[in-house]
Amino acid sequence: MANFYTDNADLKHHLHHPLMEKIVALRERNYTEAEKYDYAPTDFNDAMDNYERVLDIVGDICGNTIAANAEAVDHQGASCADGRAYYADATIENLDVCRKAGLMGMAMPRRFGGLNFPITPYIMAAEIVSRADTGFENLWGLQDCAETLYEFGNDEQRAKYIPRVCEGETMSMDLTEPDAGSDLQSVMLKATQKEDGTWVLNGVKRFITNGDSDIHLVLARSEEGTKDGRGLSMFIYDKRNGGVTVRRIENKMGIKGSPTCELVYKNAPAELCGNRRLGLIKYVMALMNGARLGIAAQSVGVSELAYREAYQYALERRQFGKAIIEFPAVSEMLATMKAKLDASRALLYECSRFVDMYKIYEDIARERSLTADERAEMKHYSRLADALTPLAKGLGSEYCNQNAYDCIQIHGGSGFMKDYACERLYRDARITSIYEGTTQLQVVAAIRYVTTGLYLDMMKGYAAEGFAGELGEMAHKLAALTAKYEAAVKKVTDLNNPAYLDFNARRLVEMAGDIIMAYLLLVSAKTCESFVNTAKVYTRMIEAEVTRHCEFIDNCTVDDLAAYGIK
Repeated sequence: MANFYTDNADLKHHLHHPLMEKIVALRERNYTEAEKYDYAPTDFNDAMDNYERVLDIVGDICGNTIAANAEAVDHQGASCADGRAYYADATIENLDVCRKAGLMGMAMPRRFGGLNFPITPYIMAAEIVSRADTGFENLWGLQDCAETLYEFGNDEQRAKYIPRVCEGETMSMDLTEPDAGSDLQSVMLKATQKEDGTWVLNGVKRFITNGDSDIHLVLARSEEGTKDGRGLSMFIYDKRNGGVTVRRIENKMGIKGSPTCELVYKNAPAELCGNRRLGLIKYVMALMNGARLGIAAQSVGVSELAYREAYQYALERRQFGKAIIEFPAVSEMLATMKAKLDASRALLYECSRFVDMYKIYEDIARERSLTADERAEMKHYSRLADALTPLAKGLGSEYCNQNAYDCIQIHGGSGFMKDYACERLYRDARITSIYEGTTQLQVVAAIRYVTTGLYLDMMKGYAAEGFAGELGEMAHKLAALTAKYEAAVKKVTDLNNPAYLDFNARRLVEMAGDIIMAYLLLVSAKTCESFVNTAKVYTRMIEAEVTRHCEFIDNCTVDDLAAYGIK
């Protein structure tokens, strides 16, 4: 019997990070939840044991049901008929199993029927689900939209909708339109308030993941005569009320089990979520940050499966009288795949812990006033989370695509055939660097933390933890790379030329992410020897990458931009 949690010791390593003790105590309100719910943990060890038990269930379901169904789901796909979207037969089975196991609404409070999980173990479950079936993670993972309902909905809306999500109803976020993709301030779906104070929605949404879900969060233009983000509000649409039809579902390259829909709204009843005019400015930004963390987890799940498929094939495939894993060209590819996997996972869970810290403080602030120290800590972790989220999503999705590519390369001609999972994995991986903000948009989000020096401060903070022996030698190399990065940032920013900064932003952000991930691997290697080789491989890899980027910047002038069509 396969279990996608227990067969991966790295997950347990990240789950048991020292910061988790504080996260869990805050989440459980110093374990006073046990006074209200007999199944709530009484102390830290009890909580961690509970997380592990649930992750064991997730791992079992993923290893023995969802992964086993993945090929059938990919073959059948979702379909559209009579204005509705329909899941593949095996997707229905997957959802049913997850509902019966109580794996919906994992991060929601117990009073709404959730498990009250912190973000970190929930994101770990998302990684496991993605390894089993990348497309199914889209459906299962959209339960995260309930976080937006919880944060910004009123008491009546929380009580009305969140228990339904915890019972297994599905969600979607309806943002994109035919003429408003990444530029969400151009959204034109119209929200009209009737004389009785209720709202109706009219217009079209496109590329909506799980678009025929039970409960929708919809970005719509509520302010007559506006054309920018200040005229947009967030609405809740309940499928039970009618008014929305599925015009078509997209015929996609991958993630075929996840229906991507074009929706037509015709006087669809809806409820205003939160305050008017804050739909894009505040609520979508919060929604997208959560979604991007989910895509980062999805990417790590793909990387995990790609590495395992490639490794197993290299062990079994024999050429010229020996297994191909014995050829240096193949073993180097595998070691690099593992390094990229471990690095992106380390970044993912560092980010998720930072998200946990500030989100929990925000939740506590709804119950009582925070102390000055608590407010400062919340602000600190919020800034760190905002800085790492675009790195985790952007670089993690790029590594996931690279690992899926190399998985096929190691399989050779067989990898191009549908006989092996890597062909499906390669198609599924491609979307991760596109949806919920392309890699290029993640660079736009991250560059501010390059110019403000936050990434540099983080590098120096990790370096200050101290490393001995061979880890110390690697830390010395990273210190040298940090100095190169700092010099490159200074050169670009000193020119005070926005076009030049934009042109080199990707290089600066990639260097920052590379160095931070390398330090995180060193931190893991201090307590877990299995990360030492990975840290060596990754450090060598980024030495070449950082040097290459720095040399490019050293030799690039403002005048050179014209050759790239930049004015």
